[in-house]
Amino acid sequence: METTQESFLKRLIRGNQKTLTIFALLVAIFIITGLVHRTFWSSGNVTNMLRYAGLYGIIAIGVSFVIITGGIDLSIGSLIGLTGVLFPMLLIEKMPGVPVIVVIGIVLAISVLIGLIHGLLITKVRLQPFVVTLCGLLIYRGLARTVANDQTKGFGNEFTGLRETMVKGELFGAIPMPFVWTIGIGIVAAVLLNMTTFGRYLLALGRNEQAAKFSGINTDRMKIFAYMICSLLAGFGGIMFVLDSNGATPSKFGNFYELWAISGAVLGGCSLRGGEGAIAGVICGTALVQLTTTAVFFLGVPDALKWSVMGFIILLGVTVDEVLNRYAAKRRASAL
Repeated sequence: METTQESFLKRLIRGNQKTLTIFALLVAIFIITGLVHRTFWSSGNVTNMLRYAGLYGIIAIGVSFVIITGGIDLSIGSLIGLTGVLFPMLLIEKMPGVPVIVVIGIVLAISVLIGLIHGLLITKVRLQPFVVTLCGLLIYRGLARTVANDQTKGFGNEFTGLRETMVKGELFGAIPMPFVWTIGIGIVAAVLLNMTTFGRYLLALGRNEQAAKFSGINTDRMKIFAYMICSLLAGFGGIMFVLDSNGATPSKFGNFYELWAISGAVLGGCSLRGGEGAIAGVICGTALVQLTTTAVFFLGVPDALKWSVMGFIILLGVTVDEVLNRYAAKRRASAL
């Protein structure tokens, strides 16, 4: 019992160390960029960064559950495109007069169903997550364009109150609502991951799937639930993004958003090997991605290089994770 508690304590400390390191880097970049360009510290820019850190943080939290299992989800951006089109279309055209909460429930139910299909294909048909979600990326983009007849769908001048409450407003006049949503979802996700049997099983699955099976864990069920959570938050993210932009063009809405989510999760300490991750780290990692891309703009780097910067960030995060894992493995081997 003491050994188990000690092992849990070590994992907790190690996870917090990663999160604190990311947070320290976040603060350092914020201070250095602000010293070079004082307008970087303006309230408008800080609010804008927090807003988008919140929006992308929602989907990053979702994909972190999948990454912890050792999987990946490349369909997030297209699912956001699909739900981003469906939500205003149902609300304005197909189901006028129906309570907003009912329409949100329908869109989220569709998202969860998609996650269930992903999980079943991966666990029962034994397809690779990369293949399943890559196909999903193409399928959901095509569906979004088809159901919307390739036309932009939006709210126009309607539902301004909903947009203000969900996305455009600020808590205490300072904290953007998307960031508030991310903190709330993050707390629930952290409790689920760190204080429940589900979370312990999920981490065990990611560390060693065979050992998890031999210990009696239903690994297929854990994977299915992880993909359902990921798709649920991607669907909710689609609703939030379309409320923020007031419209969605099905051919491009949500394009590459999965990269923002994955980069935030990886930078936040989620190992692509699986079995490791902290929700606080994921939120900090997502904020770091937003901060870095904004800092790059203020430092005069052309906007066309934004994707190159993101690619470098992901590569750096994966490389550092690999180096640290090898170093830890060597230390464990030398201790034996």
